[in-house]
Amino acid sequence: MSKIQTSDINKTVWDACDTFRGVIDPSQYKDYILTMLFIKYISDVNKEKRAQYHEKYDGNQERIERAMQAERFIIPETSTFDYLYESRNEPNIGSLIDIALADLEEANREKLTGESGSGVFRNISFNSSNLGSEKEKNARLKQLLVDFAKLDLMPSHLANKDAIGDAYEYLISNFASDAGKKAGEFFTPSEVSLLLAKLTKGEPGSLIYDPTCGSGSLLIKAAQQVGTKDVALYGQENNGSTWALAVMNMFLHGFDNASIRWGDTIRNPRHTESPTSLKKFDVVVANPPFSLKKWGKEEAETDAFNRFWRGMPPTSRGDWAFVLHMIESAKENSGKVGVIVPHGVLFRGSSEGKIRQKVIEENILDAVIGLPNNLFFGTGIPASILIFNKAREAKKTDVLFIDASAHFKSGTNQNQLREEDIDRIVNTYREFKNGAYPAGVVEEKYSYVATFEEIKENDFNLNIPRYVDTFEEEELVDMKAVKEEIQNLEKELEEVQGKMKKYLEKLENGQ
Repeated sequence: MSKIQTSDINKTVWDACDTFRGVIDPSQYKDYILTMLFIKYISDVNKEKRAQYHEKYDGNQERIERAMQAERFIIPETSTFDYLYESRNEPNIGSLIDIALADLEEANREKLTGESGSGVFRNISFNSSNLGSEKEKNARLKQLLVDFAKLDLMPSHLANKDAIGDAYEYLISNFASDAGKKAGEFFTPSEVSLLLAKLTKGEPGSLIYDPTCGSGSLLIKAAQQVGTKDVALYGQENNGSTWALAVMNMFLHGFDNASIRWGDTIRNPRHTESPTSLKKFDVVVANPPFSLKKWGKEEAETDAFNRFWRGMPPTSRGDWAFVLHMIESAKENSGKVGVIVPHGVLFRGSSEGKIRQKVIEENILDAVIGLPNNLFFGTGIPASILIFNKAREAKKTDVLFIDASAHFKSGTNQNQLREEDIDRIVNTYREFKNGAYPAGVVEEKYSYVATFEEIKENDFNLNIPRYVDTFEEEELVDMKAVKEEIQNLEKELEEVQGKMKKYLEKLENGQ
């Protein structure tokens, strides 16, 4: 039989979304679709493993069951997709699915339950009245099970080992596009994630951390750039539903040992070494919420981890709170940090200006990269990437500025970075790190290397136009040609007015 391609999975599952379209918002029904994909996949994996053990142990049920207990997931019979499909006509099918999820969590507490005891499926109910009346709900759930029954997700039948993970990413991306403004909290566009992952590429054995990991896509991209599964992934997410997506995402991409915690990173960081010290990482990446108002300043003023010794961010904007947390979470003398921020972070004054000065004087800022507008879900404003490098040599105090705002592919709803745009940014940054560029203009209207003294003279303002001159001179106006054109237009107007006068005279004379 021909192998199942990622595109086959994408189409089947995306078509299954028709069950919910027009009933509930995409930001909600994504949870039902992605959860069902997860259940179908782990059920098919276990079914294939059971068949292999049945052949290996010649049908010895005791040995088969013992071997199944050592598999990635222990799946109670009533939690398998096949059981739910066989029960699709039951009048309480919503309750049966909810019970199946609860039993699955209980059987795999270490994997599917957070430290607080809450499971990954706690925020979703297939028995919810949001799905319509009892009759409508049952019909929708039956159709959902019928749609997913068309999928064969057994590993030996898939064209490539990443097919399920790729399909999951595809779906999250499409849900984000449909959800519009509500999507910003759970998904960073794939091209932007790839760019940030390339800029902060880690080594085999790296500890990689995302303190606002959303559905985990950026964290996975960062891991994939290393080129081996010899990495350790850590993340934290404040939204319970999104945290659940991230946990499932890790399993579907084969990062079973990823540590994804649920909670508020600023108020209650969950990756720590002790009550007063954070865990340290080789690579820290994030796309934090832009200018979060209620970010936790009151708690930050008595922060046990001393993350804000460079200064306290303003009450109404939490951008620097996340940046400072990331810097403090990076290993001393070796850690790398890549963070997406709104442009205001580069130039706003008062407490933010003082923090910015401290960071620059500390000599850990490597690069400032301006991105095109309308790249992100939920906001059309342009953003920037800040790259911090705790391994910078004391003598290297220059900072690279890149203005990539004019280099992108236009889209109907959203702009995109092209492969050549990403490569250009990454190659410019790598050449800068290798010492190829002295201070001054690197590439006209695109990149510039600024000295510490130059930045200091600019009062530590990092606004990119101060360093990268993108001014386009307007073409000189040919005054002689303009004068001739005006004269010609006046002559044409005079002729038209003459004709109009004759027509009016004829009408007055009744002709």
